[in-house]
Amino acid sequence: HQESVVYMRQDCHVCRSEGLAAQARIQVSAGDRRIIATLGKITTDLLAPGEASLSESAWRLLGVEEGDEIRVAHPPQVDSLSHVRAKIHGKRLDAPAMEQIVHDIVAGRYADVHLSAFITACSGHVLDRDEMVALTEAMVAAGSRLDWGRARIADKHCVGGLPGNRTTPIVVAIAAACGLTIPKTSSRAITSPAGTADTMETLAPVDLDVPAMRRVVEQEGGCIVWGGAVDLSPADDVLIRVERLLDLDGEGQLVASVLSKKIAAGATHVVLDLPVGPTAKIRTSADSNRLTRAFLAVAEAKGLHVRVLHTDGTQPIGRGIGPALEAHDVVAVLRNEPHAPQDLRERAVRLAACLIEIVERSSATDAWARADKVLREGSAWRKFEAICRAQGGLREPPRASYTHPMLATHAGSVVSIDNRVLARIAKLAGAPSAKAAGVEFHAPLGTRVENGMPLYTVHAETKGELAYALEYVRTHPGVIQVEAEA
Repeated sequence: HQESVVYMRQDCHVCRSEGLAAQARIQVSAGDRRIIATLGKITTDLLAPGEASLSESAWRLLGVEEGDEIRVAHPPQVDSLSHVRAKIHGKRLDAPAMEQIVHDIVAGRYADVHLSAFITACSGHVLDRDEMVALTEAMVAAGSRLDWGRARIADKHCVGGLPGNRTTPIVVAIAAACGLTIPKTSSRAITSPAGTADTMETLAPVDLDVPAMRRVVEQEGGCIVWGGAVDLSPADDVLIRVERLLDLDGEGQLVASVLSKKIAAGATHVVLDLPVGPTAKIRTSADSNRLTRAFLAVAEAKGLHVRVLHTDGTQPIGRGIGPALEAHDVVAVLRNEPHAPQDLRERAVRLAACLIEIVERSSATDAWARADKVLREGSAWRKFEAICRAQGGLREPPRASYTHPMLATHAGSVVSIDNRVLARIAKLAGAPSAKAAGVEFHAPLGTRVENGMPLYTVHAETKGELAYALEYVRTHPGVIQVEAEA
C-alpha cells in the first residue's frame, strides 16, 4: 500500500510496448514531478482507453487530482543498483555509494524487490564501521533535521525484540518532569506486536507534524510522536516497511536506523536499552558487546553522547504484549496502581535515571533518587497527562472483545519462556493493526503454578483472529515451560 503503482489497460500502447509484463518499472510524470512506478495491467473495462489509475502513494507523490494528465516514459537507469549488486558480491560501500543508494530510495526509484536486495545484502554483520557511519549520514541527509536551540536534548531507544518492555512513555514522563527536554520520535512495529508509536496511539494522537511537535515540546518539555509523520530519516521508513515483510533487522542497518533518527531529531544525549536473552533479538553477551561497540563507534563519529545498558531479555517485561495491553501497563505504572507490573517500573526508572545522569552529569545515586521520586509522588503521571493533552487529548485504550486463557497442564515452576513465539501469537491475534489484540502474560520465570492456572491469555478483536492465533498455539506447544517438582 506504500509502493507507487500505475494501472493501465493491457491493450494500451505502454502495456503493449512492455510486452504486457506486469511489474515492469516505468516513469510517470505530472507537471514537474516524476516517480518510478510499478506497472499493473487491467484486463477489463474498469479503465477506459487513455485512462490510468494510481496507488495512494503515487497519487500523493505526484500531487495529482482526478482528471489530470500524466505522461509515461521509459524509466532512467537506476545507477545505484550497481552498488547494491557489488555489496551482494562482498564489496564495501563507501560514502558516495551509500548516499546515491539512499537518495534513490527516498526518490521512489527502488521497487520492493530492489529494497529487499539492499536490505538482505546489508544484513548480518557485513557492514563495517565506516559503512555504518556512511549509511547513517546518508539517511540523515535525506530528510529533515530538527534544531531545538538548546545545548542538551535527551532521547532514549530500545532495540526491541522483547515482548512488552514499553518503557519509553514512562521514561519520557519522568525525564520531562525532571526538567529535561526530550522530544521523542518513535517507530511503529517492525517485527514485533507493537512499537512505541502503536502503543502511544491508543492513549493520544501521535501523527503530529513538526510545528505541532515543537509546540508540545516547548509547552511540556517532551513529546511522544510517530517519527514517520515528521519526515525524519524518510529512507528508514521505507526500509522498515520491507524489513517488516522480510522479518529482518540487520545489525548495521539497525545502528544506522536508530542513530540517524536520533541525530535528525536533534538529540545530543541518548540512552540505549539492549535486552539480551536466548529468545530476544540479541541472544548472547558477545552479540550485545559487538552491537554496543558499533553503536558507540558511530555515535562518536557523529558527536552523540550515548550510554548503552545491557538488560535482561529472558522474558517479557510487564504483562501486556500488543498496543492497548502495553498501554494499560504504562498507565498503571505512571498512576502507581497496586497491580502495576514492577519489572516495567524498575526498568523505566533505571533508564530514566541513566538519562538524567548523562544529561545533567549527576551521580548515579542522585539520578535514580530523582527518577524514583517524580514517579512515586505522581509528578510523572501529571506530566504524561499534560503531554497527552498537548498532543490532542488523553484517551482510554480499548479492550478486546474475545479472550482465551492458555492453562498449565501440570503443577510446577516456570523455567523458560520463548519470547519469539509469544510475540508471534500476539501478532497472529491481530496486533499491532488491531490495537486491542495481543497476549496478556501471567507467569514470569520462577512462578509456581498449579494445574489449570492461566499462563497467558490471548486477546483478539474478532473470533476469526482469535481462532487463527489459537491454531498456531496448538501447533507450537511449550511456549512457557513448566517443570514439575520432584
